[in-house]
Amino acid sequence: MSQQVKNSITLRGSAQIVCEYLKFAINSVLFQRGLYPPETFKAEQQYGITLLLSEDAQIKNFLTNLLTQSEEWIVNKKVSKLSLIIVNVANKEVLECWDFNVQYEDGDAELSKEMKETVGSKDLKKIQQEIRDVMLQVAATISYLPFLDCRCSFDVLVHAKTNCDIPEKWAEAEPVAIANAQNVQLKTFSTSLHKMETVVSYKLVD
Repeated sequence: MSQQVKNSITLRGSAQIVCEYLKFAINSVLFQRGLYPPETFKAEQQYGITLLLSEDAQIKNFLTNLLTQSEEWIVNKKVSKLSLIIVNVANKEVLECWDFNVQYEDGDAELSKEMKETVGSKDLKKIQQEIRDVMLQVAATISYLPFLDCRCSFDVLVHAKTNCDIPEKWAEAEPVAIANAQNVQLKTFSTSLHKMETVVSYKLVD
C-alpha cells in the first residue's frame, strides 16, 4: 500500500500539472509562431526536453494571473477549456485557435476512499512522458501551419461555468470562430484526474 500512497496525486496536484503544461504550451506557441522576438525567450529544461519561456514581464504577469485563477477553477471542475487565440492586429481577424480541452476523470476510487479525498495513482514519470510527447507535437505542428505574415497579438479565453466569480480586470468574451477552419488534433495526456486534449484550428490561406 505504501507504494500506492507514494504515487497518489491530489486534485490540487493534478490541476497544477495541467496549468504547468498550459504555461509551457502557450509559451511554445508564442515562440514558434513568431509573435515575439526569439531573444525575449529563455530555454528551460522540462519533461526531459528543452522548452522556451518568454521573459517579457507583461506576458509573464498575464500568464501567472490567468493560470493561478484557472487552477482554482479546475480544482472545482468549473473549466471546460482554455483557448489561445492568435489575432491579426490590423483587422482583428482570428487566424488561429489552440483549444486546450479539460476533461474530468475519477482517479483511483479505492485509494480515494482510503485517503478520504479524490486522488489518482498514476505515476508522475508516466504523466510527464505523455506531456513531453504532446509538447514535441506542438513544436512539430508549427511546420504545416500557414505562415503568419501580418502583425499578430494573442489572447486566452477561459471557458468557465456561469457561476464563477469573474476576477477584476477580466471580462466576458464572445465565442470565437474561424471561417473554413482546418483542425489538427494533438495527442492527449491524463493525470487520472484530468485529461487534457489539445486541438489547433487555423484559417486556410486563400
